[in-house]
Amino acid sequence: MFRPVRLVLLIHNHQPVGNFDHVFEDAYQRSYLPFLEVFENFTPLRISLHISGPLFEWLDDHHPEYLRRVDALVKGGRIEIIAGAFYEPILAMIPTCDRIGQIAAYREFLEQRFQTTVRGMWVAERVWEQAFTRDIVDAGIRYTVLDDFHFKSAGLDEEELFGHYITEDEGRIMSVFPGSERLRYTIPFRDPEETLAYLREIGQRHPKAVVVFGDDGEKFGSWPTTYKHVYQDKWLERFFSALVDNADWLEVCTLGEAFQAVPPLGRVYLPDCSYREMTEWALPPKRQEELEAIAHEFTGSSRWARLRPFIRGGFWRNFRVKYPESNEMYSRMMEVSHRLQRAETQSVDAARTEALHRARQELYRAQCNCAYWHGAFGGIYLPHLRHAVFQHLILAEQFLDEAEGKPECWVEDVVADFNFDARPEVRLANDKLAVYIAPLAGGHIYELDIRNIHHNLLGTFTRRPEAYHQKIRHKSQSRSSEVASIHDLVIFKQEGLDKALVYDLYPRKALVDLFLPLGQKAENLAAQRIELLGDSASGEYQARVQRRSDRVRLLMTRDALVAGQIVRISKAITLSAGSPTLEVAYLLENLPPECPWEFAVEFNFAGMPPGLPDRFYRSPEGEQLGDLGSVLDLPHQTEITIVDQWLNLDLCLRLSRPGGIWTYPVGTVNGSEAGFELVYQSVAVVPHWQILPDTAGRFLVTLELCARSLQSGQQCDKPALVASSSG
Repeated sequence: MFRPVRLVLLIHNHQPVGNFDHVFEDAYQRSYLPFLEVFENFTPLRISLHISGPLFEWLDDHHPEYLRRVDALVKGGRIEIIAGAFYEPILAMIPTCDRIGQIAAYREFLEQRFQTTVRGMWVAERVWEQAFTRDIVDAGIRYTVLDDFHFKSAGLDEEELFGHYITEDEGRIMSVFPGSERLRYTIPFRDPEETLAYLREIGQRHPKAVVVFGDDGEKFGSWPTTYKHVYQDKWLERFFSALVDNADWLEVCTLGEAFQAVPPLGRVYLPDCSYREMTEWALPPKRQEELEAIAHEFTGSSRWARLRPFIRGGFWRNFRVKYPESNEMYSRMMEVSHRLQRAETQSVDAARTEALHRARQELYRAQCNCAYWHGAFGGIYLPHLRHAVFQHLILAEQFLDEAEGKPECWVEDVVADFNFDARPEVRLANDKLAVYIAPLAGGHIYELDIRNIHHNLLGTFTRRPEAYHQKIRHKSQSRSSEVASIHDLVIFKQEGLDKALVYDLYPRKALVDLFLPLGQKAENLAAQRIELLGDSASGEYQARVQRRSDRVRLLMTRDALVAGQIVRISKAITLSAGSPTLEVAYLLENLPPECPWEFAVEFNFAGMPPGLPDRFYRSPEGEQLGDLGSVLDLPHQTEITIVDQWLNLDLCLRLSRPGGIWTYPVGTVNGSEAGFELVYQSVAVVPHWQILPDTAGRFLVTLELCARSLQSGQQCDKPALVASSSG
């Protein structure tokens, strides 16, 4: 029987590395399981299914019965298993060897698990660059799906998109199907008949047409309001019934079947691109607002349909510019990847091979894409996803240490361009800590790894403008009861978000040096309603490393302009072998006799949420001072401790000179698929002193930061009462 239209339903099920277990379970109960249960009853239908590696591992541990049901459908010819890179990285984010490695590893894993041939691939977030073709083909893949937006950006017309095209790089050839943006918005949000009517129109114009719907399985139940709509109101049953009822002209088939049955429409080379919405999210906020204004201005105009295909947003890699935190994770991941590549070229024994294998698995997990960008989902704004990236990178490094035979107690320093800004950074590390310092960016510590708990204390996030903040300010809350795509929803998960819109004057890192007028309060810093006296928070330091066999020291100096006065700032960071303590000594010179200023050193610590009884501030006397959401203004202090029982961490900050200590939580207002929300990112701990210079115009203070495990019995030495010279 001749049927003019083939419809491919490619369902992409994914949960990121580091997501909460209850989120996996909720998505399983509301999306993955009920979808499969409905689909099983419609035996004429066939679909393609991609289950990401992180989700597959979770299902294997928690719901193996689901995978057995999928396996039965694969063997029955009703499901085609689609591969991808194992832990769902965006391909533009990882080096070539890891692209090929992740794709080949998952393809081989799936073929062995389901005893089937796997030749199709899901490209994470459909982020595409033409050079990926050779890596994908080298990994054993023959076809994939991108968005029709990619093809339109290459100059193709809507009427040329109902099939697949071959593409090529360095002689490697594969096929690429355009996925329909229109179907992404009608399925499952519109009545099934609207989709059927659209497919009928295509069939009338294009015999042998192939139309591909490729999108998230979570939109069938997990996205807001969709569970009731899709299952309780039986949208999915009605949709599948409509497909079966129209089998005289519509064939629902797998991607592989369409690839085999329909010859390519031609050749195409696709530009660096993603789906339309992603290119808009990649823009800087102001440009994103301008694009939205243009779209609003032209919507409804007869000219817009002609203009729209020629309008493109930004380039995905620029998320690493838009969010410096993304670049921090990326550059750290690249450091580990390159170190692993070097280690794998050396001679091996069985124990070393196993350590390298485990290091590679941890590296691959750290490459999961969701923490590296932000759009309709929380993404990089979600602390637990960022912390998971660092957790797996730190674990990978520990396996590399094991493979390289590092001693039990050691200390080292490395000067290199770690974050790819064409300027040197410094890494001080020992068997307990790894410290990354940027002398030319305020002399900040921008990463501080506690190795035994695999946690980066500075996996923080700086508050900055987003284009959607205007919606929050205008309180434009949707009151429609219509089921909508997450791209169209405007939901506020809590009240007062407009008052929480605060933008930071400096990065949320450690050793941020602040000169302030007298009389500041913790509330002023929290709201960033402060006057910075000079550029000490972000200025450039000259740096040199001093080495001994058992310790390393980074000495940084600069001349800062403070309220019209040139002040020399020296700060030295010292790390000793075997020690969980970081010592920081400050020396301020050329101070005027009368100094109406305060000197403050801000630390921001991540991964410590407020409002929980097992995470709190503690005084030297052992008194609990409040949970980590507390805004504290403590005078005349020499010590404060942060206790995080969940992290098994006792973090003690000691001062050689008594001073005040401010604390406050730092939260961002950001969007997610469930609506706009306030997410706590870090806690700020800010020791500060009224500057009282000595007769030589100098002010000295030493700080010690000790990271001790609660159950380890580690001890942190008490600091001297008076700081020594930072030299």
